[in-house]
Amino acid sequence: MQSSDKKPNQGDSRRDFLKKSSLITAIALTPSVALKAAENQADERFAELFEKIPLNLTVNNKAYKTSVEPRITLLDYLREELHLMGTKKGCDHGQCGACTVHVNGERVNSCLSLAVMNEGKKITTIEGLANGEELHPMQAAFIKHDGFQCGYCTPGQVMSAVACVKEGHTNSRAEISEYMSGNICRCGAYPNIVDAIVEVSKGGTKA
Repeated sequence: MQSSDKKPNQGDSRRDFLKKSSLITAIALTPSVALKAAENQADERFAELFEKIPLNLTVNNKAYKTSVEPRITLLDYLREELHLMGTKKGCDHGQCGACTVHVNGERVNSCLSLAVMNEGKKITTIEGLANGEELHPMQAAFIKHDGFQCGYCTPGQVMSAVACVKEGHTNSRAEISEYMSGNICRCGAYPNIVDAIVEVSKGGTKA
């Protein structure tokens, strides 16, 4: 009986020893900053320190300084962090163009660009095109020619259309269609979209 009673105690002692050894090893290998954060009950701030990195960029002529996770896309940053909901999330694979924005004046599918890749850059979204209550010429042309139906793809279409004019790809309707092919309109308003782009380009209006 004594020997059988002794075995569980030996097992418990061994388990306790292993637990204590593991704990001591873990503490020894843990950076001092981690221990200090734990002591101050700053687990969340500690995680944020190592999981987020600084980001400085200008969006619609407004400077932003923040910290973001390296994996967040520019699209999600604009929508979730800055609450600029005009830029739409469509396919999330760079195939529909609904998320098109301008980065340093060039059109970009924001769902394919990480926010941290745009450090120090200037971003323009659909919210930044108008001048107060005055619509951008391309926005006005889209309304005039009914270049949208459900409207979901419209922000990306407008942003691409503005870039299309700036890039000089408006020499023919075929060329416009080619350089707007990255933007999908499920409602099929393509002819009206091209009409809007033609008007802005021929009207000599600065897009």
